[in-house]
Amino acid sequence: MSRPFASVRARATLAATLVVAVALIAAGTAVLLSLRSNLLGEAGTQAERSAREVATELAVGTAYGELSLDVDDRPVQVVDEEGRLVAASEDLERISGTGVDAVKPQPAAPAPADGEDGGADDDADDDDDDSAESLEAGEIGARTTVSDGSATIDGDTEDYRFAAVPVETEDRGRLTVYAGAPLSAEHGAVNTALTVMLIGFPALLAVVAWVTWLVTRRALRPVEGIRREMAAITASEDLARRVPVPGTHDEVARLASTTNETLTALESSVERQRRFVADASHELRSPIASLRTQLEVAAAHPELLDLDGAVEDTVRLQRLAADLLLLARLDAGERPADVRVDLAALAREEAEGRRGVSVRADPGVTVAGARGQLGRVLANLLDNAQRHARSTVEVSVRRDAAPREGDTVGGGGSGEGGVAVVAVADDGEGVPEADRERIFERFVRLDAARSRDDGGAGLGLAIARDVAVRHGGTLTVHDAPAGGALFELRLPGA
Repeated sequence: MSRPFASVRARATLAATLVVAVALIAAGTAVLLSLRSNLLGEAGTQAERSAREVATELAVGTAYGELSLDVDDRPVQVVDEEGRLVAASEDLERISGTGVDAVKPQPAAPAPADGEDGGADDDADDDDDDSAESLEAGEIGARTTVSDGSATIDGDTEDYRFAAVPVETEDRGRLTVYAGAPLSAEHGAVNTALTVMLIGFPALLAVVAWVTWLVTRRALRPVEGIRREMAAITASEDLARRVPVPGTHDEVARLASTTNETLTALESSVERQRRFVADASHELRSPIASLRTQLEVAAAHPELLDLDGAVEDTVRLQRLAADLLLLARLDAGERPADVRVDLAALAREEAEGRRGVSVRADPGVTVAGARGQLGRVLANLLDNAQRHARSTVEVSVRRDAAPREGDTVGGGGSGEGGVAVVAVADDGEGVPEADRERIFERFVRLDAARSRDDGGAGLGLAIARDVAVRHGGTLTVHDAPAGGALFELRLPGA
């Protein structure tokens, strides 16, 4: 039994849920920060407006007792240059965050007598004012200082944002007005938004996970069908079965089509192997049975031993075993050696001693490959031509400067490269056009009446084409000028 998160559907659902969760957390954090920033800015604006209203009254000379300090039950402080509280909201019981903790106004210090300048103090005041905004009498400062704190008014304690506005008066010097705006709206809005997110985000994530689970299950349903059918094919070993192809024209449909193509190729390969084994067994049975019969007769009657027949059967077995071994190596994908082979010299060597075979070759036609395998190709073609020729077989070797479609062209140059062509023509009956591909199949003999001794096992042309393909070339059959068959081997030049 698989683990809960081992399936693709579970992993996709978990991944989608995690991505949405990260996105929601990031978006929620950004919303909360933006909301808090906007509300704090609005509270600061309200506090500054209240402070400037009081500062305006002070600038026109309004007495401390007549100031509008209790509007909207907001904390207001008026502080002189020496840091004394000279005016405050009536019900203010406690305050923090303004730098002045006093809540009850203190009496103003008496004005200094004539001549008592207090020069040292004046110098100190001048030093303190160096960094302060320079104002004229009746002028309100343009710069506002904002801070956060809390205050208790008539028994109610709240958080506030305070704005400090300086004002220069004619008779009372520089004063600073502190006015606060409550932050309860900001706290309430942020807490409400946070509560909604804490409740809504899990519900939204649950919906995303559920929808992703359903969508993924629907998308992967064809894959499960493919898996079940492949398991059934594996269990039954019936390669004729095929997996269902959904009509969605997507990646899953292409996967099913590719799987069916693979099954078709596998079925063809297995069938070819079965046919090969059956044909090989059939071909081996005759010479083995003949050789056994001769040996049994010789054992009982030594004077009747047909030594020539036994040797001939043994040679046939040896050739057939060599052919089967070479085909097995070719099927296994054995790569040919990369050695220069002179096709003209090789053709003359294979034609030497054969009756009725003539060779016409251009000099310097070379290819890269395995000399032994290429020699086997020429030998098989010559054997086939001699079996069907009436009198003569002609072999020509040349270089084709104009490659045909499907040719693999070697390196360029006047003396090398291009396409090397070996043509083997006979003056026999030729090959019917309908059979020109079939003759290259294994164990195929067109003349069913021909004896195995004369016709061979039907592997020669199959081996020749396989070797040609392994060397990057082609082997085809056409009509010869003399009316027989023309086998044309085309290989990339060295």
